[in-house]
Amino acid sequence: MTMLSTARDPASESKHSVLVTGASGAIGRAISLAFAAAGWSVGVHYHRNKAAAENTLTQVVAVGGTGALYEADIRESHAVQQMVEASCRRTPMPSVFICNAGIGGSHLLLRQHEVDWAEMLATNLTGTFHCLRAMAPPLLARGGGSIVVIGSHAGFHGSTGQAAYASSKAGLVGLVNTAAQEWGAGNVRVNLLLPGWQKTGLSEAAMPEGDYWKGHALGRPPSREEVAKTVLHLAQLNDLSGQVWNCDSRIL
Repeated sequence: MTMLSTARDPASESKHSVLVTGASGAIGRAISLAFAAAGWSVGVHYHRNKAAAENTLTQVVAVGGTGALYEADIRESHAVQQMVEASCRRTPMPSVFICNAGIGGSHLLLRQHEVDWAEMLATNLTGTFHCLRAMAPPLLARGGGSIVVIGSHAGFHGSTGQAAYASSKAGLVGLVNTAAQEWGAGNVRVNLLLPGWQKTGLSEAAMPEGDYWKGHALGRPPSREEVAKTVLHLAQLNDLSGQVWNCDSRIL
């Protein structure tokens, strides 16, 4: 079931609109605020943490944006479809969609429970599939638009204790490349962005320290604000699709 509530109802004041999935989380909130500060109307999606999503929406309004709140379980295709349809009934309808929602987890491969494996893929990979399948038709109908999917460095190189997570993120590479090829003729751009290590509710306990950063050319992770601004920039590029944009200084 998808629910909708709004803040500063005259979304028509904004010339552009974006829907950000997983906007109740730290990265999704930063992305939402980057768009809001640039004058966009922001659709703030969440699944379970309504209070955090409301906090994101409050901050969106505080920086001068307008917005709406959406609830949907991205593992359920009908819920995603209802959410996207609701967002497209607003004015202006979204020209950009950010697929950021996802979950994390850490288990060594030989200790990975099948239930946890299935949950990770159902959310991170199949959930993104549901989002792309719902988001593309309105963009194609309007003559184009942009979708940015948030991936992970682990999807390219794996990571100890991250078999399910890395696999779910690796699947996004093929999904994004395929979508970009299929929808390019309709001017729908689909790109994958890797945000690097970010201290969030999902990663804080596993955040590396010390010598780990020697593997980064700059010896540090990227700032969340810089990642969010990069998402905003990437979403507005007219001639880029099917690409991977890495936001930290690791060499892929």
